[in-house]
Amino acid sequence: MFRRYAVAAVRRRRQHLIKVFEDLACSGRAFSADAASAPSCSYREGLEKRFVSDSRFSKLLVDLEKKSLAKLGNKPLSATLQGATPRRTILKRQFCSEAPKNKGYENYHPKNKKDLPKGRAEQRAEQKHEDPKNEGDKGFKEVSKAQLQSYISTAIGLAILLSSLSVRFNGTRQQISFQEFKNKLLETGLVDHIEVVNKAVARVYVRETPVAQGQQTQPQSPSIDEDSSDTPKYYINIGSVESFERKLEEAQAAAGKDPHDFVPVIYVSEVSWLQELSSMAPTLLLIAGIFYLTRRLQGGLGIGGGPGGMGGRGIFNVGKAHVTKINKNAKDKVTFNDVAGCDEAKEEVMEFVHFLKNPKKYEELGAKIPKGALLVGPPGTGKTLLAKATAGEASVPFLSISGSDFMEMFVGVGPSRVRDLFAQARQCAPSIIFIDEIDAIGRARGRGGFAGANDERESTLNQLLVEMDGFATTAGVVVLAGTNRPDILDKALLRPGRFDRQIALDKPDAKGREQIFRIYLKKLKLDQDPEQFVGDLARITVGFSGADIANVCNEAALCAAREEHKVISMKDFEAAIDRVLGGMEKKNKVISPEERRTVAYHEAGHAVAGWFLEHAEPLIKVSIVPRGSAALGFAQYFPNENLLMTKEQMLDMTCMALGGRAAEQVMLGKISTGAQNDLERVTRLTYAQVAVYGFSEKVGLLSFPQKEDGMELSKPYSNETGELIDREVREWTDRAYKRTVALLEEHKEGLEKLAQQLLAREVLHYNDLVEVLGPRPFKTAESGQLDRIRQRFQGGDGDSEKKSEEKSEEKSEEEERVVDDGPTPALA
Repeated sequence: MFRRYAVAAVRRRRQHLIKVFEDLACSGRAFSADAASAPSCSYREGLEKRFVSDSRFSKLLVDLEKKSLAKLGNKPLSATLQGATPRRTILKRQFCSEAPKNKGYENYHPKNKKDLPKGRAEQRAEQKHEDPKNEGDKGFKEVSKAQLQSYISTAIGLAILLSSLSVRFNGTRQQISFQEFKNKLLETGLVDHIEVVNKAVARVYVRETPVAQGQQTQPQSPSIDEDSSDTPKYYINIGSVESFERKLEEAQAAAGKDPHDFVPVIYVSEVSWLQELSSMAPTLLLIAGIFYLTRRLQGGLGIGGGPGGMGGRGIFNVGKAHVTKINKNAKDKVTFNDVAGCDEAKEEVMEFVHFLKNPKKYEELGAKIPKGALLVGPPGTGKTLLAKATAGEASVPFLSISGSDFMEMFVGVGPSRVRDLFAQARQCAPSIIFIDEIDAIGRARGRGGFAGANDERESTLNQLLVEMDGFATTAGVVVLAGTNRPDILDKALLRPGRFDRQIALDKPDAKGREQIFRIYLKKLKLDQDPEQFVGDLARITVGFSGADIANVCNEAALCAAREEHKVISMKDFEAAIDRVLGGMEKKNKVISPEERRTVAYHEAGHAVAGWFLEHAEPLIKVSIVPRGSAALGFAQYFPNENLLMTKEQMLDMTCMALGGRAAEQVMLGKISTGAQNDLERVTRLTYAQVAVYGFSEKVGLLSFPQKEDGMELSKPYSNETGELIDREVREWTDRAYKRTVALLEEHKEGLEKLAQQLLAREVLHYNDLVEVLGPRPFKTAESGQLDRIRQRFQGGDGDSEKKSEEKSEEKSEEEERVVDDGPTPALA
């Protein structure tokens, strides 16, 4: 063994010498004048301190020292080091912890040369280290890696434990039957003693005797090892202790043994960890499952966002408000330039932003900022969009939450989340809170509640009222909320001091629609300048909200892509408007000729009645192509934007709505169910004239408006007044129907021609009605606008006398397109 050490030391003498230099340099010991004659700090002593185990090995190291010193010029080690001060410094730096790390290219790359270029792996590592984007994922990756390592280590530990227990209790013993035990162990005298464990297993301890080692009849299976009898080698599964004892005594008596020499039997009771773990496995699995579910609940209650997609709203954080904080530095943020069609509402909201940015301007005048503003308007008018623009423009924290986020299955969660929301807002004050769809928690109290039951919504509302204007209210927090049902909100929520302002966002007018179209048309690829589309599209989309206009622009792009167009034209916008108003065309829907004829007369009746009634809305387009789920015909009118309507205007609108049913009676002599929608509209209009607007002389100047939610349990008038209203409505409807029938009888010839044109072409436009029925006898402002729209869609200049031949050619081409390509010609 010492020889092997000596050979290794001789082969690596230089390495040993360097290690000794390192030890001496790092320990800071000074060398004496003569290293060989100074036993206290000599080189030999340093070697002997490291290897003092044997004198022979020490002599070998002394020889190694002499050889090494001879290579150094037979000079003392101290003289060698002192003679070269720079080298000593280099040696100390090279052999201590301050030494620089070797790059590996010193012997091949001179110092005065440029450094070698870094490899791709090193460059990627440096970029990854320097990239600030990776800092956000670093923590998540480290946590995931740590969790994975903990799971793997736990699984490996359990596997090792189970395997070791299995080997310990089963791997070192062999199971044998009682017959094998009797023939091969008991009769040969190899059994030292037997140990019965838990009255179920008998362990056989084998003795080491010369007889067992030299016996010729040694059993072949199982084999007998030459081990001590302290460890059992075999075991027997016994059914009962009494039966085992009886059989054991009988076997020994049959072998002729004296009862005093019987094999001793010891009874013990042990606990097996493997068996205990096996019995406890279901319980452990249940505990592990509960622990896993608890961890998941701590991560979240299935609500999106946050770590692991669980939102961070655990079972212990269920009272925390799930607030969306808007990043003011986001690239895709919405600004006030993206909001159009609601200039007045935008100015009021911008006032809040200006106050938060520059409060001194208002405080010097003694003004106080309103604590809240309620954005009210129909769906799609831009309430949420205006709130997003406020978040993008404001330089203060913006906290957004939905009204439904306060409600939960647990009692008390709603008020707790309200408190947490305002606590977060006060911590970062000045700040803005936006509650979308506040009617989810702001409904008037006392409606639909259960007597004696806890109303979570009312508790949430009470907490909101206290936080907005209570004893602990602090300045610097502005609350914005949006709803389309302000009539059902609690009055305490709408009073000054809470929601001081109600900002109304109605459907945009013509100017507002133009502004909205300019915003959306900038993003589309059009065949002309967007300004050429804005005016005409704004005129024919009366009553459209901002969301409807956005849908029209998107549908136009989809129509152009469906038809393989490279740019979007006005025809695509026409198809998009028809799609939004009437639904998708059902070109493959099977309609019998009789039904098709009925639909043609029905739509022709609407067109003729509206054409010869002064206050009716002018017709733009009529079609008998089925659309939507139930509509078999479709008509588009040019609606007026009058804020006030007279009695004559509403009467003409009622007659035009009854034109379809009257045409069926006049032309076919029978009526159908196709007028259901028309009759519903007639009922609403007539009841409004009689019971709301006071147009009836018999009912008088009374108004009984109906509730929009239909929750009116009792009518605000007597039964006699109700009967009077019903009689008046029926009389007004009968007079309007008779007037419509008389009008269609007068223009029966034009009605027949128009119906035949619809059957032949399926779609008719304004110019077609002029050719069939003649010019409209009433000249209104809408008619002039309609002429401009017709010219824009047709692409002409409106001079019918100069282009009569071109019109006839276009008409023939249009008929061919209807036959070949389907019933969607250009709007004329």
